[in-house]
Amino acid sequence: MTLRAAVALLAGLLLSPMAMAAQEIPKTPPAMPVPAPHSDDAGVPMTRSGRDIYAQFRDGLADPDCPTGGGSPRWRKHFAAAPQRMASANDDVLPLFGYVVDALRKEHLPTEYALIPFVESGYRPGARSKGGPAGMWQFIAITARNHDVPVRAGYDGRLSPVDSTRAAVRYLKTLHGMFAGDWRLAVMAFNAGEYRVLGALRRSGQNARNAKPETLPGLSPITHAYVQKLRALSCVLENAEDREDWLRALDRPVDALQAYELPSGAKTLDAWSRTRGLDAARVKRMNPAFEGGRIAARKDRAFRVLAPATAEIVAAVPPLGNAAAGP
Repeated sequence: MTLRAAVALLAGLLLSPMAMAAQEIPKTPPAMPVPAPHSDDAGVPMTRSGRDIYAQFRDGLADPDCPTGGGSPRWRKHFAAAPQRMASANDDVLPLFGYVVDALRKEHLPTEYALIPFVESGYRPGARSKGGPAGMWQFIAITARNHDVPVRAGYDGRLSPVDSTRAAVRYLKTLHGMFAGDWRLAVMAFNAGEYRVLGALRRSGQNARNAKPETLPGLSPITHAYVQKLRALSCVLENAEDREDWLRALDRPVDALQAYELPSGAKTLDAWSRTRGLDAARVKRMNPAFEGGRIAARKDRAFRVLAPATAEIVAAVPPLGNAAAGP
């Protein structure tokens, strides 16, 4: 294909960046202020209500209304345990979910994207699949490197909630703009690759503004099911609102997680955690990118670690900000 033909193709499928800037995309929810975490004393983890985290998620949905029947019965059944996991104080899913929701809201992105780690890994930072994908977002090694996520001996950034979430949010922001703010096309592209979805649009004579994602040809059943999974999961959570006991379980103090840059002399996550009054086992569990909890020396840039924020840490080591921050 010639350069002129390629340009003409993209112009027919997508809006130009200038046109995108000139129009408001109705499917993109406005950014909402994140509730300020609370801390009583230095060294005590800063917290926020789990119910506030869920409210932020609901407020950020591009399509908050469930379809008739609540979405696919198959996928509703598959994700039926998600509300119970969020309700459990012994599970890391709610603070991690809050961390991802915050990153998306700060980038003005729909919070449907915060459900992707549920689908990919069950929000387990150390998840690994037989085919090679790893981490909350299940990146393969080549995709990780293409998105500036380091994968090297002693450190696999795909298993870092900080590195992988930063990369995923950046990629989703690109896809969201590329597909005219249609979160359904964006998540299909996240699963299958943007060029496959662009090709499907071209073959069907559709563009990103008028697309009917369920009709796109040439995409795998897995890619088509991706939208169904996210909708079903969103409906499972919405329907859980009818159970007052579930909302009461969410209405508890949840640690506010922050990304911190490790000092150059740090050797292990255990030692770093203990000197800051944090639960070393939990910090290690949430940061499995560090093999054996050891922090290998590196010269190109500092490592990042995800940990509960405390007034003491915030005062001593300012956090890096949201997960979509630059390297």
